Amino acid sequence: MTGTYRIARLGHRGDGVTECGLFAPRTLPGEEVTGTLDGSRLTDIRILTPSPSRVSPPCRHYAGCGGCQVMHATDEVVADWKRQIVIDALAARGLEAEVARTETSPPRSRRRATFAVRRTKKGALAGFHTRASDTIVAIPDCQVLTDRLRAALPMVEALGAVLCSRKGEAAVTVTDSVEGLDVFVSGGKVLDGPTRAELGALAGRFDLARLTCGDEPVAAARPPYQTFGTVRVVPPPGAFLQATAHGESALVEAVREGIGDAARVVDLFAGSGTFTFPLASGAAVHAVEGDRAMMAAVDAAWRKTDGLKRVTTETRDLFRRPLEPDELQGFDAAVIDPPRAGAEAQIARLAEARLPRIAHVSCNPATFARDAATLAAAGYAMGPVRVVDQFRWSAHVELAATFTLA
Repeated sequence: MTGTYRIARLGHRGDGVTECGLFAPRTLPGEEVTGTLDGSRLTDIRILTPSPSRVSPPCRHYAGCGGCQVMHATDEVVADWKRQIVIDALAARGLEAEVARTETSPPRSRRRATFAVRRTKKGALAGFHTRASDTIVAIPDCQVLTDRLRAALPMVEALGAVLCSRKGEAAVTVTDSVEGLDVFVSGGKVLDGPTRAELGALAGRFDLARLTCGDEPVAAARPPYQTFGTVRVVPPPGAFLQATAHGESALVEAVREGIGDAARVVDLFAGSGTFTFPLASGAAVHAVEGDRAMMAAVDAAWRKTDGLKRVTTETRDLFRRPLEPDELQGFDAAVIDPPRAGAEAQIARLAEARLPRIAHVSCNPATFARDAATLAAAGYAMGPVRVVDQFRWSAHVELAATFTLA
């Protein structure tokens, strides 16, 4: 059934939401549209009255690619929308805070991306999936990726031609490092001798710093360093990295301001040292992370670097075994940067331990608000919230805030 609808607001995933609660992709508040009802969504949408905030998408792939959701809106609208998501998440938990204007990474700054690749009759196709589909769209002119990542697409296709069948696909994570591209492949066929040799030659032809397929190292021409503070770290293959240098810088600045002059800091969900090493220039840091290889990388980097305070590491699943209050005694501050699920158990232990300062980084406003409510109930005051948009034109939101004991 086709009808006419008015868009009331943007939903959390970037879809317009009608006055009657239907979702309309790629529409904006105030627009009048027609569309065909399909469950709770509208399809075959036509814009009758466009919003003044509607712009021509700067990427020619936007119509088919599912990587971006709000490229049809002005930067100001997107920034305000992401800030409002944070405000609404806090309000849902009965919390108020000063929420700063969104800090948005520039176009063509994403330095890490995971591409889908599948073999075709003529070779292979690499790119991103279309929205809610397993169809892959080529993205040679993507406006999100750095120049080096866009230039890597032929390499990803070459990997697909070697590793993929016509029916299955692989995920290829490409990270821009100091020494070149660090490539990690998940999926694809099991490696045999001839395949390893072919992949080794491919790594040489494209001058890759490192190529890893699953648990198997294939080629390592140079250590794929990442620089955190003044420290060069070699993360394990496929390890997490903040999506843009701009976003990482903003979050590190927020964390440094948050811990102040703390002399001893515990860094929870420390990864490969994103916050550990910038903080270690002035504080002793105990880094805790569930991935043993990440902790080994942090320890190795610290031992090779002069001029830092002591950095210790601990491999521990903080979801199943959060640090207990007695283990947190002696720290002046904590940094916590959990995955999207948040860190409900660990936050509860932090609240009980009553550390003076907690710098909380999050990639999910909803779980951040839940954890913030726990800290508020324990007597912590929340400082200004810093909203960081590393995933420009997407529905992804990151933020950081400091909690201090009243």
